[in-house]
Amino acid sequence: MTALLRKTVLTAIFFITTMGSALAEDVLMPFVLAYKTSGDVSAVASEVKGKLSGAGFEVAGEYSPYSDAHIIVVTNDAMKAHAAKSEFGAYGAAQRVSVTKNGDAVEVVYTNPVYMAAAYRMAGDMADIRAQLEGALGADMDFGSEKNLTAKKLRKYHYTVMMEYFDDPSELAEYDSQAEAIKAVEAALAAGKGATSKIYRIDIPGKDESVFGVALKGADADDCSGDKFVMSRVDRATPRSTAHLPYEMVVSDGTAYALYARFRIAINWPHLPMVAAPEGQGTFFKIMCSPGAIEEALIQAAGEEP
Repeated sequence: MTALLRKTVLTAIFFITTMGSALAEDVLMPFVLAYKTSGDVSAVASEVKGKLSGAGFEVAGEYSPYSDAHIIVVTNDAMKAHAAKSEFGAYGAAQRVSVTKNGDAVEVVYTNPVYMAAAYRMAGDMADIRAQLEGALGADMDFGSEKNLTAKKLRKYHYTVMMEYFDDPSELAEYDSQAEAIKAVEAALAAGKGATSKIYRIDIPGKDESVFGVALKGADADDCSGDKFVMSRVDRATPRSTAHLPYEMVVSDGTAYALYARFRIAINWPHLPMVAAPEGQGTFFKIMCSPGAIEEALIQAAGEEP
């Protein structure tokens, strides 16, 4: 074998081995389309809640962020146990299920627990929770990313250079104790500070840590923090990614945190372009004002002023 042929063969073996290694790791998607159906969103949402409850899930909260969309947030002891084993695991203590009217169809979608476990750097992969959701609702297809994101890549994900990682959260407010922090957040959400409202609260067993689901209603239609403002500009593909909502606020050891929006939004649309996009598709440019506006709204929801 000549030196040139030997080099060519070795190069080919290298690329085949590298490709095989990459394929061995599962590419993950943020959302799962359980099924499509027809009818009224509220009626379908009621059926979905029944299926979830029958499969051992607890409905922690629900809301309709805008017309033709309903979101159900679920938890259970297994999810809380996963959360308790992980630093800032409260982000993974709930999964979101959406019922969305999209054209003539009603889409039932849920967040992929395995994807979220990697994105939130959790100790376990939450494959058991994925199996429970599949058993309750089915799994027609995974969707939501055109990036080849594996669990390994998700654990160190950020959208692009100079943008935040999972461990670069917004510190919203600091209190002398966990009890004082919880009291302040509950009061601020009840008062609608920052045009917000409480959707759910889940306390993590064995830890001074709780996660709140926060509806961002927006002070008006042009408020960049609003759920409707953001989703109308980025969630245009089919199936819809309505289960992106609601936003989380984690209170841990007396401090209120939230994932910075340039991470929290990007993790659910990792392939969304910054500026240019095909006709009818969203871009992050259209919500450039949102990260700061969301942070300000959540600071108020945490009982402080921006």
